[in-house]
Amino acid sequence: MSTESTLQSLLQPLKRLHEAIRQTVVDACERMSMESMAAIAREEEGDTIYAVDYLTEELLIDFFAREIAPATPIVLIAEGLPTGSLVLPLGTPEENAIWRIIVDPIDGTRGLMYQKRSAWVLTGVAPNRGAETNLSDIELAIQTEIPLVKQHLSDCLWAVRGEGAHAERFNRLTKENKQIRLQPSRAQSIAHGYAGVARFFPGARDELASIDEEIVYGALGPVSTGKAHCFEDQYASSGGQLYELMSGHDRFVADLRPLMENVLRERGVSLGICCHPYDLCTELIAREAGVIVTGVRGERLDAPLAVEANVAWAGYANENIRMQIEPLLQAALVRRSLL
Repeated sequence: MSTESTLQSLLQPLKRLHEAIRQTVVDACERMSMESMAAIAREEEGDTIYAVDYLTEELLIDFFAREIAPATPIVLIAEGLPTGSLVLPLGTPEENAIWRIIVDPIDGTRGLMYQKRSAWVLTGVAPNRGAETNLSDIELAIQTEIPLVKQHLSDCLWAVRGEGAHAERFNRLTKENKQIRLQPSRAQSIAHGYAGVARFFPGARDELASIDEEIVYGALGPVSTGKAHCFEDQYASSGGQLYELMSGHDRFVADLRPLMENVLRERGVSLGICCHPYDLCTELIAREAGVIVTGVRGERLDAPLAVEANVAWAGYANENIRMQIEPLLQAALVRRSLL
């Protein structure tokens, strides 16, 4: 069986997994209080695992052990697994696995558990190249929206490398799926659009805001009295940020948190939570949709498929936006000795 046909054979089962996670989490949100959803289940090195996260762990392992691994040995990579990964079927040597599949069952946990914003199920599939396998190797990616309880529509996006991005919208009331087309912004400037640097958590918000301000003023000049240059949206979900770029809502997003480590060390503060490879495992979809996703030096993302690595990245809706913003972003980072 060819690689392409094998990828296609994985698509429908993975979509079913996403649908099961979506339903499980929405059902839990409907019956559980915010306080119980937000209870801490356990602390891990890379993140805090909340009660809402714990709902999907057994479902994830059972699905891959039952639906995927008997036909195609895999390395499953996700938070909550022993050492961050698990070879299935159990007992299979890792080098015999065909695929490395990285999953974030709930990206955007905090916004979802307080019913502020949708979260996302994220999955990326790459040929198994051992520990050297990285984000740039992903050949199939799927992301599915976990909607708020009061929200009846939910989007699902997927892509196979080289075949473009696809999307459909699920109606929770009628149970119908409708094909949709997402279009990144074609604007030539961030003026009057949404653009910004992520600064979700305390620690280096002032430094990140200073970089943001420098980029905006460099791109658009001084603000006129009573006017707004552009806007920002602090969507605490990397998958959600990619979706906003794909759907034309945002024009530029950068997540620079890993670069703040030295700044924080000088202040006697530890680096907090950062973006990890599982948070960006669907960036293939964004690229197939026409979004430009890079590392902060402008390079292709190549973080290892593992749970521990910290990833800094930037996303541009189109090449014009990139040409406007990337030199300003890099200059701001060089000026602060962050590159």
